[in-house]
Amino acid sequence: MLKRNGLRLAIGVLAFGLLPALAADDLDALMTALAHAPHGRATFVERQYLAVLDRPLESSGELLYVAPDHLEKRTLKPKPSSLIVVGDVLTVQRGTRKHVMQLRDLPQAAPFIDSIRATLAGDRVTLEKHFQVQMRGTVQDWSLDLTPLAAQNSGVAKISLHGAGGDLESVDILQSDRDRSELLITPLPP
Repeated sequence: MLKRNGLRLAIGVLAFGLLPALAADDLDALMTALAHAPHGRATFVERQYLAVLDRPLESSGELLYVAPDHLEKRTLKPKPSSLIVVGDVLTVQRGTRKHVMQLRDLPQAAPFIDSIRATLAGDRVTLEKHFQVQMRGTVQDWSLDLTPLAAQNSGVAKISLHGAGGDLESVDILQSDRDRSELLITPLPP
């Protein structure tokens, strides 16, 4: 009995010792799969669940990503608008009004933008610079839970990204005040 339990204990210790390495390898494999897509187009549906509203706000449109740091969100419904991030500059356009801002001046938006761009670029270093990263699943069916390292500045409690292989399929953001949003993404053919 002792010998069998000792063997189980030894196997358990070895397996426990290997688990972090396996998870790290899976995360590296996922980052490699994501990095192999230098650009992409997709449609989106976004729902924002706010405590002050009885039902979610819904919008839809198109997303465009060009590695390493160009991200566009073109909302078509309910009203046309666009958000374009290139490097550290955010350009917001609604109708004829256009605003250009630095990301460092937008602590509420920066974690969302950083999480999507770094994930799409397969940039683990940037993800881990801003977030505690936890991967679940496999490269073929994955989830990343990102907890901002500086949550008190951003108002973001957690970002969960889900996808398959090199495709990002959804982004869920939970705010510190419990409001949340979900972005459902459908990749378009190149």
